[in-house]
Amino acid sequence: MSEIINNSEKRKELLKHLILQLHNGEAPSAVKNQLIGLLAQIPYGDVVEVEQQLIAEGLPEEEVLKFCDIHTAVLEGHIIQDDSLPYPPGHPVDTFKKENIELAKVIERVRALFGQAPSLSAEDFMNYMISLKGAFNELSDVDKHYRRKEYLLFPFMEKNGITGPPKVMWGKHDETRELLKAAHAFLGTRDPEGAKNLLPAIVEILEPTLAAIEGMIFKEEQILLPMCLDVLTEEEWYHIYDQTIEFGYCLYDPQEKWTPENVQVGEVNYSGKGSVKLPTGSFAIEELTALFNLLPMDITFVDKDDKVKFFSLGTHRIFDRNRAIIGRSVQLCHPPHSVHIVDQILTDFKEGKESNASFWINFKGMFVYIEYIALRGESGEYLGVIECTQDLTHYRKLEGEQRLLSYTKR
Repeated sequence: MSEIINNSEKRKELLKHLILQLHNGEAPSAVKNQLIGLLAQIPYGDVVEVEQQLIAEGLPEEEVLKFCDIHTAVLEGHIIQDDSLPYPPGHPVDTFKKENIELAKVIERVRALFGQAPSLSAEDFMNYMISLKGAFNELSDVDKHYRRKEYLLFPFMEKNGITGPPKVMWGKHDETRELLKAAHAFLGTRDPEGAKNLLPAIVEILEPTLAAIEGMIFKEEQILLPMCLDVLTEEEWYHIYDQTIEFGYCLYDPQEKWTPENVQVGEVNYSGKGSVKLPTGSFAIEELTALFNLLPMDITFVDKDDKVKFFSLGTHRIFDRNRAIIGRSVQLCHPPHSVHIVDQILTDFKEGKESNASFWINFKGMFVYIEYIALRGESGEYLGVIECTQDLTHYRKLEGEQRLLSYTKR
């Protein structure tokens, strides 16, 4: 065996042969033991190359997906990873990995909830389900993580001749999406038999969803990201970094900006002069950013597909926001008990029944006014909704008039 391991081509041929044997169900225990022995010394690049060869030789991607999880389970703990490839804070790899850390924290929390299920009382069942649903809402943020891989990372991999792993991973993403969909379908039911069905659902639906997300974290950390650090140029990484905000972040709000060395980074240029042109004038990007951040109200924009696209980032926001919500469904940004109100507002706005919904509450010593306003195009088509939130505490105290200049601090 040692002679074969030291010969790269023979090693890859044996690996391919064993994976196919494992896929065909030929003495799985014996084959798996051989694989473990072989993989103890195999670089991750050889694993990827063999997988790509199998697809190139005509093995359908669906067939590769069938043994992908078995393959990963065998590989776990047996791939030698080169940690000599550095990446600075703010780099796309740094963001992917920190998102994985946050996903792992939620998975750990969900498994702790699973441990409570067998001894759950009838009185605690509804609160338990709300906690579980909230955690799975957080896990659904992984879709943004996957979409960034699919639409930003994978194209550059394919440009560099790496076509097999992206196809396999995209298929695994879709499997995870289906599992999440099934999990939400179960958690969204109001079946009186829910408590009785909980334990079977954990085994058949919820835990497999966690395992799928966890398995992808392993594939990224051990195979995908090290390989991409090897292959992609700084300029390619910067293109990925620059477009990431369009898809949003997963459970993590990066604070560091990354500017690559030896790459000419241009400014955002919309009008030829670094400004945004509007029908009644224009703003430099710096001016527009300052404007939204200094308005005496917090603004959040949700597009026609119910995705959060923008929020102002003033120094004294009333309700906390961070960039992890960009690209997220607005329903997932509200507590489960109030989602039906959000859905009603959106439905009425989209159907043209209403264009404004207002609320006012007492919050942390403030009198807060919240207004949802439908955005419509020139032809009346629904474009989305703006949420304006304002602290009116100071204004409610005003009396009489002030006609002379007098600077006052609030």
